[in-house]
Amino acid sequence: MNDSGLISHGRREHYPLRRTDVFAVLAFWTLMAMISAAGRELDPRVPGLSNRLTSAVVNATYVEYALWAVLTLPILWLTSRYSIERGQRVGRVLLLAVLGVAIAMLMDVIMAEVRQTLLEQVSRPRRRLPPQLLGLGMIDDLTVYLAVAGAGVARDYFLRFRARQEETAILQAQLAQARLDVLRAQLNPHFLFNTLNAISALVERDPRGTRRMIARLSDLLRYTLEESTEAEVPLRREIDLLEEYVELMQIRFQGKLTVTLAVSDDTRDALVPNLILQPIVENAIKHGVGRLGGGVIAVASARAGDTLELVVRDSGIGPGGGPDGVGLRNTNARLAQLYGPQYGVLLRPGPSGGTEAVVTLPYRTEGPRT
Repeated sequence: MNDSGLISHGRREHYPLRRTDVFAVLAFWTLMAMISAAGRELDPRVPGLSNRLTSAVVNATYVEYALWAVLTLPILWLTSRYSIERGQRVGRVLLLAVLGVAIAMLMDVIMAEVRQTLLEQVSRPRRRLPPQLLGLGMIDDLTVYLAVAGAGVARDYFLRFRARQEETAILQAQLAQARLDVLRAQLNPHFLFNTLNAISALVERDPRGTRRMIARLSDLLRYTLEESTEAEVPLRREIDLLEEYVELMQIRFQGKLTVTLAVSDDTRDALVPNLILQPIVENAIKHGVGRLGGGVIAVASARAGDTLELVVRDSGIGPGGGPDGVGLRNTNARLAQLYGPQYGVLLRPGPSGGTEAVVTLPYRTEGPRT
């Protein structure tokens, strides 16, 4: 049995009757029996009937509906086990139709015997008549069977439709996670490649700085390996990672890079995508201050109602200075995948020159998205 309740038997699958289904069937037929019995007792078209005769008719009604309550359960089971939604539809429809005729004939014979027996108990015996297998009683029973079978087909269709919806939702979630994993897998080698290039540029002229950069790179790689499975982390942890990366870049720029952090206290516990700031700061360094040999980068966070904004400003040559880069494109793709197209990274000219990158996120402090 899977999570949706589907049971497989070889190539056949069906949805078993649950306790709630059995209870609903019994409650329905009990209600129908009470309404029919009350109607027959109060029927003005048959005045003058004795109480004993009326009681016999009512008892026959209870017996009839009790039989239908018992028969409804296997009928519902059969409409699911031999679902007309899949497999050989024509053959299964014919099977259910033949079964309906057989049940209608059986019910007609049984109820004729029940009515005869109950009436003999309250009136003088009379000669028994054979049941009319093609009479009005059989047509009524066949109509009831078709209604029950129709309810069974509708139940089976609804359960299979709901199961397909659940499977589709699971597949969509798995696809979204797979896309995020691909984006993250692209981001880490990209970051490593750029950092190794920076280290190689310092090997000869600053051996001591090179050793420090390798140590910081080791810390960053350890962090990404340990935390890469989390889709979201608190902003304070993202800031800790960013400080490690900034120290690495400051060694590379030999004191010509200044980075300031202005993180609002009410945003430190806000959940943000893992590794959201590092590629944006990297983009600001590579396409902004890096082209000038150094400069200033300011990182800030603020909350506006249900929205969290992360802002990265640089004193570089402006948004026309170079392409967005792999890291920034992947960041935008991750945000759209996680939160929808209304969230992302916007690049625009800074208020005092340079480039300003604004990250818009939903403000949340609860558990990570599933």
